[in-house]
Amino acid sequence: MFIKKKDLLKQWISESDNIVFFGGAGVSTESGIPDFRSVDGLYNQKYEYPPETILSHSFFMEHTEKFYDFYRDKMIYTDAKPNITHYKLAQLERQGKLKSVITQNIDGLHQMAGSMNVLELHGSVWRNFCMKCHRFYPLEKIIQTKKVPHCDCGGIIKPDVVLYEESLNDDTVSKAVKAISMADMLIIGGTSLNVYPAAGLIRFYKGGKMVLINKSVTPYDNEADLLIQTGLGEVFKEL
Repeated sequence: MFIKKKDLLKQWISESDNIVFFGGAGVSTESGIPDFRSVDGLYNQKYEYPPETILSHSFFMEHTEKFYDFYRDKMIYTDAKPNITHYKLAQLERQGKLKSVITQNIDGLHQMAGSMNVLELHGSVWRNFCMKCHRFYPLEKIIQTKKVPHCDCGGIIKPDVVLYEESLNDDTVSKAVKAISMADMLIIGGTSLNVYPAAGLIRFYKGGKMVLINKSVTPYDNEADLLIQTGLGEVFKEL
């Protein structure tokens, strides 16, 4: 069954020239970055506060030092390298088939692998900005600073990532909607499709080649034109 699905996936890719990939945490787990909702994910680990509380805007504002303790410990993986999925997607882009990668991840691994057209719905750990003067800082500033990092102007530096209670960037969402609505093939991979509003973006796809690759069940399984329930690496190494 998997072989037949793999062959169909290859056929659809060969026939398509406007592919969009929509990915989540499962894209990067094979690079050693844990996801949130699996058995070993962050949500099943024990902290003084639940991870979803720590990663909220209100917690950041009220307990900034504790936020950064968790953030440095669990959200930054500078040694992580792109895996086969990242590299294959970059290859498809160079071939002119893949037009956009829409990611919920904040690790920057798609860009490291060579992808150019990446829409980061939830931002990136590699960018940080002063909340007072809006000066941008590299990740090194966060890593090298003890406790709460401050700008030269005295303002608090915040990671350019979308926390709970914060809205997605309007421009990024608009570009994602346009890319998905124009795609002739949509590949969804490594995401539970439980995080909104990001997951709702796939509703804008109107084609007949929606591929869903994920280890676990998602709310959209019955809507996929091709459902492959396994790890992404297992699939992309065969492309």
